[in-house]
Amino acid sequence: MAGLVGLDGRSAIVTGAASGIGRAIARRLADEGMRVGLFDLDEAGAKETASGFASNASVHTVDISDYEAVERAVAACEDALGPTDALVNCAGWDHAAPFLETDPALWRKLVDVNLLGPTNLTRVVLAGMNERGHGRIVSIASDAGRVGSSGESVYAACKGGVIALTKSVAREVARTGITLNCVSPGPTDTPLFANFDASGKLGPALARAIPMRRLGQPEDYPGLVAFLLSDEAAFITGQTISVSGGLTMQG
Repeated sequence: MAGLVGLDGRSAIVTGAASGIGRAIARRLADEGMRVGLFDLDEAGAKETASGFASNASVHTVDISDYEAVERAVAACEDALGPTDALVNCAGWDHAAPFLETDPALWRKLVDVNLLGPTNLTRVVLAGMNERGHGRIVSIASDAGRVGSSGESVYAACKGGVIALTKSVAREVARTGITLNCVSPGPTDTPLFANFDASGKLGPALARAIPMRRLGQPEDYPGLVAFLLSDEAAFITGQTISVSGGLTMQG
């Protein structure tokens, strides 16, 4: 359902927009009347995401771990769509393995994509938001970063870092009216999870452990993200909200 206050006519950037949760978020924001910049390494996938709202979309192929590339992409996006009112850090990558079977090359890739990527986007976009005195940033973290997760220790560490970054920057800019929050998914049926669960056995096992007895779907998250980007959430900042079908609970 569209109609959240303060989204129509504004501009957003969504990373990881070529598939999964990022695609679902980008399409929901477009439904809310936003102009959407779609950032992803998968240009074809991002263009497919934007196919239903091409007149209000701008697609950018960018490696979010490269700060200068992020600067160029944000500048190009703002030339096309105007100043960025909202940022959704959704791009992520993972590789399942016990910690003692991993190595520094894997750690660096995980950190580059899952921690430095959101940090780069946040730094570049926040500078303009700070000058204008308005903005919303939502980062897609993970319950792995809140409670840990076997087989993805460094990924979990990165997501915990995103949560800490979000809280810290939220404190720094609170008086400007800019807000930063995290949405923390539980296990979700996405292409990334399919790569993680090559045997096909993990998904059903996790579904049995989730009180709602199913994995998350990409469509379970865009409504909350849109709300946090809207003016209706103007007094909410520095929060991490789990969406996990009851697998994890806090508060």
